[in-house]
Amino acid sequence: MKSALKTPTSLGSSQADAPPASGGDAAAAAANAAAASFAALTDNLDYLDPASIELVRQAYRYADTAHLGQLRNSGEPYITHPIAVAAQCATWKLDAQALMAALLHDAMEDCGITKADLIERFGLPVAELVDGLTKLDKLQFDTREENQAESFRKMLLAMARDVRVILIKLADRTHNMRTLSDMPRSKWKRISSETIEIYAPIAHRLGLNQTFRELQDLSFRHLHPWRYATLSKAIHKARSRRRDLIQKVQADVDSVFAKAGMKVRLAGREKTLYAIYQKMMLKHLSFAQVTDLYGFRVIVPSIIDCYTGLGLLHQMYKPVPSKFKDHIAIAKLNGYQSLHTTLVGPSGINIEFQLRTEEMHIIAEAGVAAHWLYKAQEHDGTAAERLGTQWLQSLLDIQNETRDAAEFWDHVKVDLFPDAVYVFTPKSQIMAMPQGATVVDFAYAIHSNVGNRTSAAKINNEQVPLRTELKNGDVVEIITTAEATPNPAWLGFVRTGRARSKIRHYLKTLAHSESEGLGEKLLTQALRAEGIEGLPSEDGNTKVIWDKLLRFTGSHSRDELMTDIGLGKRVASIVAKRLTVLMSEHGHRPDALLMTRERYTSHETVSQGGLSLDGSENASVQYARCCRPIPGDNIIGYLGRGEGLVVHTAQCATAQKLQHRDSERFITVDWAEEPTRLFEAGIVVTISNGKGVLARIASELAGTEVDILHVDMDDEVALDTIDLRFVVAVRDQTHLETALRNLHRVPAVLRASRR
Repeated sequence: MKSALKTPTSLGSSQADAPPASGGDAAAAAANAAAASFAALTDNLDYLDPASIELVRQAYRYADTAHLGQLRNSGEPYITHPIAVAAQCATWKLDAQALMAALLHDAMEDCGITKADLIERFGLPVAELVDGLTKLDKLQFDTREENQAESFRKMLLAMARDVRVILIKLADRTHNMRTLSDMPRSKWKRISSETIEIYAPIAHRLGLNQTFRELQDLSFRHLHPWRYATLSKAIHKARSRRRDLIQKVQADVDSVFAKAGMKVRLAGREKTLYAIYQKMMLKHLSFAQVTDLYGFRVIVPSIIDCYTGLGLLHQMYKPVPSKFKDHIAIAKLNGYQSLHTTLVGPSGINIEFQLRTEEMHIIAEAGVAAHWLYKAQEHDGTAAERLGTQWLQSLLDIQNETRDAAEFWDHVKVDLFPDAVYVFTPKSQIMAMPQGATVVDFAYAIHSNVGNRTSAAKINNEQVPLRTELKNGDVVEIITTAEATPNPAWLGFVRTGRARSKIRHYLKTLAHSESEGLGEKLLTQALRAEGIEGLPSEDGNTKVIWDKLLRFTGSHSRDELMTDIGLGKRVASIVAKRLTVLMSEHGHRPDALLMTRERYTSHETVSQGGLSLDGSENASVQYARCCRPIPGDNIIGYLGRGEGLVVHTAQCATAQKLQHRDSERFITVDWAEEPTRLFEAGIVVTISNGKGVLARIASELAGTEVDILHVDMDDEVALDTIDLRFVVAVRDQTHLETALRNLHRVPAVLRASRR
């Protein structure tokens, strides 16, 4: 277990420089082990200059002293863990600041060292990295859902600000998983589940494929020890049986490329245990049926050589149809590039070959970390530096529009799984989209304005619904109009976090702007009931009145106050009374005649001013689903807290309960002379079950110009008599009554009524 220690008052030589004179052989051996492990680390720092190596050495001494006396569960000195994390970062050729942060990553949490101490000793960048890592270490992923979502948000945003934070965190998690067997078995499931569900997908999304595969295998080993052991034995036996086969293939490949005069590097690749297990589970295969256990990576000098090498391999062994993928021409979302082909080798065994250049290989294994590898090898790091940048930036964009943690996680979690389809714009630009992405996702991927103005779409020159899922090779054309706006129904089928956050952001902004207009109408009506003709202006002498009113309500601006009234967060009549008092103090006298007329023409049970509805109110007014009011119904409006105005029929049981409990939040509403759209109504049609009855009913409704929006029926369709429940769109009450009368003419209809 970790033990918290106070920061030493002075930093002398570390235990590596001078092992303790007392404490016995065990202490001396532990100190020597720590020193030896650090020496192994410094042997791998040859890509750094001497000054940087000295900075890393200083960080080690500081961390070594801070963790003095702490032991890991294995009994080793605790300092061996930070050294191992730094060693993993060194394999990615991370800079000195990252290595120093890796060595110090537990110092703030365990040893009482403050951020100020680290700034003074090692500078702000290192302290910021350690601080970011310390916050990540405090995240608890086994908490309730909202806390878990907040943890995800913090981690992903820390990663977006400085990707080195998550690289060090992944190195930390990898070493912890390697030593998980030393932990109590009761913790295995939680830590392994967290690793395979969160950290492994992030590693994959960032292109750290080697780390991704190792984290998956280590998680599998501790989640399902028996299955892991069984598969390990099966792999060992298969490896022994096929050793001669692999050697023969390797010799054949070497010979073919040597004859062609092409210099290549050949490396064997074995499918990971977890990948084998996944394939067996998903495709319901036995171990013997998994044929692609082995593969080869062929590292060639140039991109042209990849395609030349592919031709040589296809001449040597027959390719398996439909098992060729060109990830060079169309790279994966995380930057991965290779040619993949599966060949039928000796004895009919399928063998996968991956052909790539050395640069592609570095990116394939290290992903985002390839940026530092390129720097270390003095390559042009521009391409590698871009890896993952677009996705990381999108996290910050989504955060700017989404302050709710659960909503933020909902937006981004799907983007962690990079199975992709590749589609084309009409100008032949390739775009990678997640599996299951729709036309609307594509529109928002182009630009948020294109998404917001989408009205229709064509795929391969054919008109398609906006919810159509994209397939590889589709040519997608988005048709926009100036009048089009995002539809809330889009949230039901969009796949990408970007599209979801943009739609929600637009709808929220729209709701607020419309609620502001509604709030102004309500306050004006309520003010008339107090004898004031209209709202005072915001300039001149009346500005003082508004300032006092805003202080009274706690609002930051007039617009915010109006929005709050429109959303039901404030009651218009209370605000109006206060505004009347303030205006009276500044010489504005109420009109007694106006007050009498307004108060006694309003409905006596209603406490706020009236409002006329024509259906054009959009997001600021909702028509209740419980009673579905339509023009011609007696209606009443309820200002729900934070949800705007909800319109019910006067007879609605839900509205009557609310009015009994919360009468001051109701306002008078009425229908305008000319409604601007159709309204939803529910009807129930009881029929004698028979062939073609539903078609005749639909035809009858269409004949009366009634649109069917939804239809539902009893589960037991074999019954002689069943109920069909429709949601239809009608102009008003008269239109609905005409449709119901016409339905009674259908012989199979027993009853038809509004519900």
